Amino acid sequence: MTEENQHPAPAALASRPLCTVEFEVGGGLIAIGASPFGDRRLGYITGGRFFGPRINGIVLPGGGNWSRGGRLGEVASAGTFDARAVWQTDDGALIYLSYTGRSVIPDDVRATFADPAVPDADSSRYYLRIAPVFETASVEYGWLNGLLAVGVGERTDFGVRHVIHEIL
Repeated sequence: MTEENQHPAPAALASRPLCTVEFEVGGGLIAIGASPFGDRRLGYITGGRFFGPRINGIVLPGGGNWSRGGRLGEVASAGTFDARAVWQTDDGALIYLSYTGRSVIPDDVRATFADPAVPDADSSRYYLRIAPVFETASVEYGWLNGLLAVGVGERTDFGVRHVIHEIL
């Protein structure tokens, strides 16, 4: 290896908790159906809340998740996310949030999602991950504009909960 090809190793990836967000999805999912581009669904955000060590507030109604689903092998479904929402902090600042992500849900777990009488499946039995980015005009929360985050999600009886970590 020549000297010009030697580069220091990149820093290890690190994170710290940012917040937990609970999206309320009223009316369930609107199934648009299977098009040539996949099985499209829409989940309308009717409200919610977020809370963490540096940021707290409510999720305003009106956002949504335009997801697409398909199959991953013979025993699981896979999905993508295309979500947008507006958060309002406890002190009145507005934050625009968008995220993409992936889900992998075994068929036996998906069957429990469809039956409201069945308790929610153990979240360790399925994969739900998001990559949110934030945008705000707030000086106080301007640090969010330069932040990349990842989240681990779980289905709830009101919608979905994501535990979000900022990547350092």
